[in-house]
Amino acid sequence: MMTIDDFNFEKKKALIRVDFNVPLDEDFNVTDTNRIEAAKPTIIKVLEDGGSAVLMSHLGRPKGQRNDAMSLKHICAKVSDIIGVQVKFVDDCVGEEAEKAVAELKEGEVLLLENLRFYNEETSGDVDFAEKLSKLGDIYVNDAFGTAHRAHASTTIVAQFFPGQKCFGYLLAKEIKSIEKVMRTGEKPVLAILGGAKVSSKITIIENILDKVDHLIIGGGMTYTFVKAQGGTIGDSICEDDKMDLALSILEQAKAKGVQVHIPVDVVAANDFSNDADTQIVDVDKIPDGWQGLDAGPKTLEIFKEVILKSKTILWNGPVGVFEMESFAKGTISVGNFIDEATQKGAFSLVGGGDSVAAVKQFGFQDKVSYVSTGGGAMLESLEGKTLPGIAAILEG
Repeated sequence: MMTIDDFNFEKKKALIRVDFNVPLDEDFNVTDTNRIEAAKPTIIKVLEDGGSAVLMSHLGRPKGQRNDAMSLKHICAKVSDIIGVQVKFVDDCVGEEAEKAVAELKEGEVLLLENLRFYNEETSGDVDFAEKLSKLGDIYVNDAFGTAHRAHASTTIVAQFFPGQKCFGYLLAKEIKSIEKVMRTGEKPVLAILGGAKVSSKITIIENILDKVDHLIIGGGMTYTFVKAQGGTIGDSICEDDKMDLALSILEQAKAKGVQVHIPVDVVAANDFSNDADTQIVDVDKIPDGWQGLDAGPKTLEIFKEVILKSKTILWNGPVGVFEMESFAKGTISVGNFIDEATQKGAFSLVGGGDSVAAVKQFGFQDKVSYVSTGGGAMLESLEGKTLPGIAAILEG
């Protein structure tokens, strides 16, 4: 796997695909700088070698139209602050103006190109557009895991114009290694904690990881599809009735492969989907009519704790309750605490997928786990066993 450490960028221009698709407030201030900070080590490596960096990214979904609100000029000052170098900006990403700005770039300088998605050719993976992008650098560096599952011009197609001169940036290399640790090289026992509302959105992940894990914790809303499938009473809890056969088949597959599945035994049930609802703790398979399970119960958390603390490799994808409401956040916070404890004892813990990442940030766990993935969809497709086009394009040499 060619990484940025395999190259010396002295007197070279690095064309770096970063993921600066960051949230902005109404005054165009960046409200979450994580993605910019994540790209910093790669950019600094290029500059310290004596090279220059040409950064390309998308922002939002302008759908091929120029849109001032989605211009990357708005983030230029913040990128300069974080990197510690005054970042130049050019208001195009291909063509004469962009090529002139790159030609004038000196060693140690950074140039940010305008939003790639102002061109439909970016998302359609247009080869001519990718070739135009390729004129803007000597070495191609992909450091955008969040878009590695898309065969876009800047993430995949452009790589073919850099034979032997392409590599992964530090962030993307870390993402690949973290997923490999869970899926292939991790120390046993390996545990996957899968939460969230629906079995249907996690089927392919579950089926793919059953060969890799020793323990599987099922939490969140999909619990109730498994419980009802096994004959339990779930009151008004969320349930995918058409996935009950699938839930039973997953349990059978797990048993055949020697995977221990842990499903909640008790839950915090509420008489309304509201933070102020009345609550009671009930057995997961005896939830009364008019009540719905919204968080893991105390007995369940004891079981989860035991499993988490004896695991050496942990994947956490999805919360175990409606953590957005304070009344039903205890389960997710507890799981975070257990993973923190296991990590301190030497376990490798990877958190990925939108909701679990949001929970980890909300409750301050990002520095207490081994790695928090930056890519939602890309992470999920990796766990499903798919080869991501943005990764394959670099590996093809």
